[in-house]
Amino acid sequence: MIWLRRLLPVAIVAVLASLPFAFAESTTRFWQGVLIQIFVLAIYALSYDILLGFTGIVSFGQALFLGAGGYTTAILLHREQPASLLVVLLAVIGVGLLLGAGVGLLSLRLSGVYFSMITLALAEIAFILFRTDDARLKPYTGGEIGIQGLDVPALIDPTQNRLHFYFLALASMIALYSFARRVINSPTGRVWLAVRENETRAAVLGYNTLRLKVAATMLSSTLAALAGMLLVLYEKSATYEMFSVSMTIQALLMTIIGGIGTLVGPLLGAATLRLLDQWLKSASVSAFLPTWLRADLLFGLIYVALVLFFPAGIMGAINRLRGRRQQRSVQQVAQALKPQEALEESR
Repeated sequence: MIWLRRLLPVAIVAVLASLPFAFAESTTRFWQGVLIQIFVLAIYALSYDILLGFTGIVSFGQALFLGAGGYTTAILLHREQPASLLVVLLAVIGVGLLLGAGVGLLSLRLSGVYFSMITLALAEIAFILFRTDDARLKPYTGGEIGIQGLDVPALIDPTQNRLHFYFLALASMIALYSFARRVINSPTGRVWLAVRENETRAAVLGYNTLRLKVAATMLSSTLAALAGMLLVLYEKSATYEMFSVSMTIQALLMTIIGGIGTLVGPLLGAATLRLLDQWLKSASVSAFLPTWLRADLLFGLIYVALVLFFPAGIMGAINRLRGRRQQRSVQQVAQALKPQEALEESR
């Protein structure tokens, strides 16, 4: 079983790398786009799970970080001399770290609903500022139309070389997931769990809980900013809707559906959410739905069913099933040993 667990991630990566070649030639470009969106959304959901799943911080402003990374990318590429991808990457990481530190220091001194409302307010402020057509901001934000027609390097241009961009998005998801997993398994990650379970006890033990929560916010904001960068590179545009509350709700849904505090769960949640949305809006499903039953309403009903039957998410259900199997195997071994123990006692 140990070797199977080690080979499973390799097998999953191999399958994802071969998927672009598994579809028919007429649909392969479309499905490459769907999978790219799944990878980007998975990174975004992963960023939210860092906060909610491992530190217990409920944020209603995660879209602030996504939009910041996206607009940083768009502004640097929408110049007479576009910046190189390395410069864009470093700038996005820097913006993510600084914004995460600023938001954390400003709002994490409060807790509960107060922190959530502050993050929501900050995201709404960004939403309004980037939407306005004010002459002083529009040259940078593009106003209501956003920044369109970005000049993406030809090597990863999703229009010209979508397959290259597919592998870029896949590699980014794998790399960021591996980095997040390493951080969570580090001593810092274990203390985050302690803060989530009982912040007062962690503080009594001598840990600076504010500094730890700010560090978690910085990691989360950087991952979300990188997801925004990939999203803008794929769409070749940036709009104010990246800062909307619906984008934060989307991260929350993906995390809950996949399983809070699992890291793998948000990846599964992103795939479930995107594929379910694609399926509900397909012509084959729409033809059978009554006019009053819209795809959004049907998705809401399915989401309620998922929460009722899988309250711990997809990964929670998988872990529960795995625990039952292990318990059953232990019981079988115990029953097999009973005759041998009785024989030894008789001797």
